[in-house]
Amino acid sequence: MFQADCVQAFAATWVTRGFAPTTIGAYTSLLPRVLAHFDRPVWQIEPAHVDAMLHTLLLADRTAGTRRRYLDMLRAFHTFVRLRYATEIRALYGQAVGDPLDRFNRLRHVWHEPSRRLPPTAERLMAFFAHTRARLTTVSDYPAAARDYALLRTLYHSAPRLSEALRLELCDVHPELGPSGKLHVRFGKAANASGPRPRWAPMLDGLDRILAWYQSDIRPLFPDTAALFCDTHGQPLKPETVRDRLSRLLDTEGRIEGDRFTPHDLRRACATHHYEQGMDLLTVQQLLGHQHIASTMAYVRPCLTFVEDAWRRATSAALTGLAG
Repeated sequence: MFQADCVQAFAATWVTRGFAPTTIGAYTSLLPRVLAHFDRPVWQIEPAHVDAMLHTLLLADRTAGTRRRYLDMLRAFHTFVRLRYATEIRALYGQAVGDPLDRFNRLRHVWHEPSRRLPPTAERLMAFFAHTRARLTTVSDYPAAARDYALLRTLYHSAPRLSEALRLELCDVHPELGPSGKLHVRFGKAANASGPRPRWAPMLDGLDRILAWYQSDIRPLFPDTAALFCDTHGQPLKPETVRDRLSRLLDTEGRIEGDRFTPHDLRRACATHHYEQGMDLLTVQQLLGHQHIASTMAYVRPCLTFVEDAWRRATSAALTGLAG
């Protein structure tokens, strides 16, 4: 099929443009899912078909960010086909390549999404981690449960992206650096095909002790490979495996739907909680590994009483100074 040849040619451009392997893998997975929404080749898609795709994604409770990724991938592939193969398509099918994307099926920014929920509170996460830790004494697969506990604590206390955490190796844990040790995130997320951006992430809030326990008592129960968080074969865990295992852990808690969260929510919670505790945005930016402060501002979602709490602290400090 002619469109299949176009897909292969489009995928080849990701390699020649220097995209990171993880990015290529994500794109390779996403493009077929986008095209599966249409019962026709991309050059026959009309605005109504795009509207139908977005409506289907909305009914499936896909976030604004996910819907945008679908739309951006469709836009990129359609533009590629139009610029490279419009003449050939006209010759083969007698059809001009139109543009199904207009200002009416353009999505708002993710952070304008009114339904976007707040990240889990510190109290909610402490209750979850207490539940997860308590289960270690009863589960049948103790090594896997203990590994999951250490990984989820890492996602919350050092705020790596899930993809970054799963590429950590044993040699990337440096307890000797700084007051509490650091993680060398060697494969930080790339931007604009710039290649991986490494950074040092501090092991905060006792994560150094958790990883010391994990490395000494738990990791030796798995095959002797380089991966820090591995499966029973010694290979790095897959993101979908982590999401599935977290979902099952939340099931065992028996919480309501509004109390559930994703691995990425742990990163958002880390940024938000440190900001609420007084860490300035530039420091949060360094912690998250963002290139632009605007990205950090989109992550930080303080609690509903954040302004009142800040006012109360400021007033208390002022009164203490006057009484001084």
